[in-house]
Amino acid sequence: MSNSSKIEWTDATWNPVRGCTKISPGCKHCYAETFAERFRGVPGHPYEQGFDLRIVPHKLTEPLQWNAQKMVFVNSMSDLFQEGVPDEYILSVAQIMQLTNWHTYQVLTKRSERMRDLLQTKLKTVANLPHIWWGVSVEDRKYGLPRIEHLRAAPARVRFLSIEPLLEDLGFFNLCGISWVIVGGESGSGARLMKKEWVRSIRDQCHRADVPFFFKQWGGVRKKLTGRELDGETYDEFPYHTNLPVMDRRERLIAIDRIRSSYASTVYEGEPELFPR
Repeated sequence: MSNSSKIEWTDATWNPVRGCTKISPGCKHCYAETFAERFRGVPGHPYEQGFDLRIVPHKLTEPLQWNAQKMVFVNSMSDLFQEGVPDEYILSVAQIMQLTNWHTYQVLTKRSERMRDLLQTKLKTVANLPHIWWGVSVEDRKYGLPRIEHLRAAPARVRFLSIEPLLEDLGFFNLCGISWVIVGGESGSGARLMKKEWVRSIRDQCHRADVPFFFKQWGGVRKKLTGRELDGETYDEFPYHTNLPVMDRRERLIAIDRIRSSYASTVYEGEPELFPR
């Protein structure tokens, strides 16, 4: 499968984990689940097991194989911090991100408490790296706003909010320590309504707090028709991101072999064959 992405705020996706479970209203019409379940039972397909959780170690070295800098959405088809993913595997993912510092990584979760706890402990050495952005999903007041406080408690250099799908007026919320805000409406069959005044409120709060604001889409059943302009403008603001040179290809190949060798004897549940050639 191609790693390039049509998501407006990233260049590529990287999925060393596949599958997830629903935990809040924002999950109701999960695009990733809809996609994955189409292929349940298809022999040899990456989503042969549908949206069941799978650890995918042979994907760990993928960022080393790309020849250009990318902005990378980590686990667009999963949640790295869900309960079934071992701490040790999360550390393996983080180590790859640390090594490949010419990419910018966008790590997004709804399991904000676990991310906070790991960034304070086992992930502390990578929490403050400027090329790894740590974010939480926010869809409403009950479930979404508490995640912001968990994120703020994490010792991260770059913190961001993905307020998508926005399901209600969030009112005033604290943007202190937040580096970036994305807002978007739900799309596809059964998409729930997002009102303009909810989006304007967030945009205005971001601008008053000097936080970059990115408006992804209005959404709806046919999102191409509704577009992504807000009051006649397109908002594509990003925080500052690093611009480091890509590691020499020969050095990357050596690193890939070293990493594959180091995990050759490791077996994660659900993925016994590591790094197939």
